[in-house]
Amino acid sequence: MNAPTEQLNHQADASGQASLLRFITAGSVDDGKSTLIGRLLFDSKGIFADQLAAVSRSKHKRTVGDTIDLSLLTDGLEAEREQGITIDVAYRYFATPKRKFIIADTPGHEQYTRNMVTGASTADAVIILVDVSKVKLGDDGSVELLTQTKRHSTIAKLLQIEHVIVAVNKMDLVNYDQTVYERIVGAYTEFAQSLGLKDITAIPLSALAGDNVVDKSDNMAWYDGPTLIELLEGLSVYDEAHAAPFRFPVQLVARHNGHEANDFRGYMGRVESGKIAVGDKIVVQPSGHEATVKEIITFDGPLQQAVAGQSVTLLLNEYVDISRGDVLANAEQPATLLKQVTADVCWMADEPLDVRRKYWIKHGTRQTMAKVKSIDDILDVNTQQRHAADGLKLNDIARIQIAVQQPLAADAYADIRATGAFILIDEVTHQTVAAGMIRIAE
Repeated sequence: MNAPTEQLNHQADASGQASLLRFITAGSVDDGKSTLIGRLLFDSKGIFADQLAAVSRSKHKRTVGDTIDLSLLTDGLEAEREQGITIDVAYRYFATPKRKFIIADTPGHEQYTRNMVTGASTADAVIILVDVSKVKLGDDGSVELLTQTKRHSTIAKLLQIEHVIVAVNKMDLVNYDQTVYERIVGAYTEFAQSLGLKDITAIPLSALAGDNVVDKSDNMAWYDGPTLIELLEGLSVYDEAHAAPFRFPVQLVARHNGHEANDFRGYMGRVESGKIAVGDKIVVQPSGHEATVKEIITFDGPLQQAVAGQSVTLLLNEYVDISRGDVLANAEQPATLLKQVTADVCWMADEPLDVRRKYWIKHGTRQTMAKVKSIDDILDVNTQQRHAADGLKLNDIARIQIAVQQPLAADAYADIRATGAFILIDEVTHQTVAAGMIRIAE
């Protein structure tokens, strides 16, 4: 468990502007995720007066007296307000003088774990909320964490979220007892070690009362670390995509209108990793044809170089057959061409997996038919043990073997997220049934 002060290493982008941090809240039902985000927005002046007035007038207010129900700032669906739970992923944006933030408020209920996976897929950090009133503290010193706390931590590990903040919430319900806090943190640390999570920071707080969220709490003088907002402002975010080999999934082949003499042929897309410069040699995958970059065009004009995150149009010196779904890659460090993939998946459909059926696999900009050949094992989120299984149902996390009709230009998810991730789609209903991370290529 890292000391909180070790995290305070704020990073700015190349222009000197405050960097962007994407983070999510996760945990079990009623752990206070929506209230925490509402408190962050309220105390950091991140909401407008009319939003505050609308929340104050809400017929589904669940607080006592004139106290504002801050959870309603993110729980926007009528069903969420009626039941007092989060169902969909709610995104909120706010900024402090030091940093910009995108928050994803994700559901805690097991039924909506798939929505948590969606919100976590682009996050730099995750706040795992632990409700002190729900943790079972045994007289023998034992501590039993909730299953959803373990499930969401497991997903954070699978998705390789860089920073994990353990927010021990509702400390006001245990009279801000330091011993209770330390026992819970100790139990979570032990579980996190079994997962392989490394960058973990704990903080005691009360989202409802505002203790240690934006302002320092006088009720926990024993805690000498930063507040939650200070911690978030200081987290360093290293984008590994910039150091990885060049990957450019082609989204569209652009042609001129047919009346010009020159034969303009540009390949449009987003640089998912690495960088590309005029004169660089690339390889088209899966065909294997090589070419040289002639021009890099953007809406604002030509560039000599483009880096991960930029959407550009590439012009090549050579005429080669390139279509949507192909990947332009570094000629010396190409992606691996796969017709069979070993991957970890989270099953997201109400209907169980049917290994007799075919599914669509969406990988980057390529979509092709796929078939699940076998299920290697299912992960038990409580024990972290894997066991055999002959099927998958909603929220199961498993390692499977997939055969694809057309080869995928892919990388291991641990190396490059964009070309290591995919989704499976039901060919009849067109619903997403699974999200996957490539682990082993065969």
